[in-house]
Amino acid sequence: MGSEHGEIDVGIKVDEERCNRCGTAEEPMCVRDCPGDLMFIKDNDKAAITDNADCWDCAACVKVCPTQAITMQLPTSLVVRGVTLRGRGLRHKTTWTLRLRDGEVREYETPSTGKAPFTPNL
Repeated sequence: MGSEHGEIDVGIKVDEERCNRCGTAEEPMCVRDCPGDLMFIKDNDKAAITDNADCWDCAACVKVCPTQAITMQLPTSLVVRGVTLRGRGLRHKTTWTLRLRDGEVREYETPSTGKAPFTPNL
């Protein structure tokens, strides 16, 4: 992944093809859960980050995105281009998919702890 000027893109990326603004949710989960208050919704109803330089690299937005539209280009990509991380937060665990530059895919799970930050009224 690189920019048109040959720079290495690192940080949070939103796939606008996948992003659906969390459907009918009043506040998209990435916006709600970003501890740095960096995620926002653009005029086209797609999520974006204000500035990757301010990102804490906590991956909260990656974990909560229900459509897996948000990925993180790992900081290690400064040395190894093409490494991405995709997370999926589930009720009892978070699943992580790490794609290395050679195309190898590794999957990991981390258990969830504590309670959900809110209980939606359905």
